[in-house]
Amino acid sequence: MIDESGIGAEDVAAVAAQLGRPPRAVREVAYRCPCGLPAVVQTAPRLEDGTPFPTLYYLTCSRLAARISTLEAQGRMREMTDRLAEDPELAATYRRAHESYLAERDALEPLGTDVSAGGMPGRVKCLHVHVAHALARGRGVNPFGDEALDEVGEWWRAGPCA
Repeated sequence: MIDESGIGAEDVAAVAAQLGRPPRAVREVAYRCPCGLPAVVQTAPRLEDGTPFPTLYYLTCSRLAARISTLEAQGRMREMTDRLAEDPELAATYRRAHESYLAERDALEPLGTDVSAGGMPGRVKCLHVHVAHALARGRGVNPFGDEALDEVGEWWRAGPCA
């Protein structure tokens, strides 16, 4: 779905190339890679058929997504989740990220649930969601997104992913 928010055909084509399929429920580009292509899109809270789609920010850059998948395969999500139980300050920051995510999504369309995305606030389930959130909203909002981005480094240096 491309709505009145104004995402252009060129960006839609770039996202489709990155994903290998047409994008769904895209509202706008939420973050552009330094190469100029979309890297994160904001999606509607519901798909065109009304199905809830709670992932507000969707990572589209295929190169960055591959690097994040490597972190996931290395067990980083389990390590991060374990740290939530050990570090009350980290847990509080993560809860604020969850609350911010819900507030943003509900401002577009309330889904009637306190489920956000990526396992927030009790665990780390999907680093792709956290990285997308961190890129879209900036450093300091999602601690695990920031941490994963720090770990992968400058993914864009090799040039455009699509």
